Amino acid sequence: MNLHFTSAPRLWQALSFAIGLSAVLAGAGATQAQTFPDKPVTVVVPFPPAGGADTLARILGTRLSVVWKQQVIVENRPGASGHIGATYVARSAADGYTLMMSSTASLDQDNVKQFAPIALVSASPYVVTVSPRLGVKNLRELLALARAKPGTLTFGSSGEGSASHLTVELFKQVANVDMLHVPYKGTGQAVSDLLGGTIDLMFAPAQTVMPHVKSGKLQALAVTSAIRAKAAPELPTIAEAGLPGYSAVGWFGLLAPVATPKGVVAKLSADVSAALKDASVEKAMLSAGTEPAEGTPEDFARFIHQELAKWGQLEKQMAQKKGR
Repeated sequence: MNLHFTSAPRLWQALSFAIGLSAVLAGAGATQAQTFPDKPVTVVVPFPPAGGADTLARILGTRLSVVWKQQVIVENRPGASGHIGATYVARSAADGYTLMMSSTASLDQDNVKQFAPIALVSASPYVVTVSPRLGVKNLRELLALARAKPGTLTFGSSGEGSASHLTVELFKQVANVDMLHVPYKGTGQAVSDLLGGTIDLMFAPAQTVMPHVKSGKLQALAVTSAIRAKAAPELPTIAEAGLPGYSAVGWFGLLAPVATPKGVVAKLSADVSAALKDASVEKAMLSAGTEPAEGTPEDFARFIHQELAKWGQLEKQMAQKKGR
């Protein structure tokens, strides 16, 4: 009994210390959020320059630099379909000063737990784009050619397991056609070879191909979304163009290391959301062929998990088919 009574003050002292420490940490997080940012912020793009994530990071970064009165540095760290850059950000200081412009490819069921969602920046359709030398003018003609020459049409992507790869794999599955995948180290390289006629087609972020479509160097056939895109309303959806039941989007969003204080995440989310509503940002994004998104960090978290489940199932089916 004596032991019990002499230990009680020590236990209370320990609890008091823990409660006090929690209060101090919470207070420090709140103070950090109020003063954030007080130095440059780095947005890591886990893909090469000239791709969709890179374009959006620079559009958004330009506006946030003005709002924050701090430089926003866009840093490309490509490799392993976005996982090299993702690993770098996950291991960075969780203070809000190192972020990632993520996409479908850079996340999986394992590493998604290492990040705190900030904001969905864009969830826009990809554009079904073909080389003019292919001689097809619409999606029905593309489908007819793919069925007439199974396994011979080549499609490029920004890498194995990337959104530009998986959206075509879903198309192949729904349409029951066979085409040959040619993975590249980034969207820019794939688009360059599409322009040069080395590959036949690509499902690409609009911001990377629409300038070439407008100049006549590439042919756009459709968009991958369920509804037409504001940035290219003249293009039909794949479902409208001859393949009912198909829809997919390419998304980009900002993430921070998982231990980033909630107050800082909330501040980042609010500032990014406000930037996406800015007229100059919206104009730049629409001109690039993509559309601003909206929503809370919680909305973005749900969206990510839905996307991972959808594409994870497709990849599982692809692996089973390959193993036969």
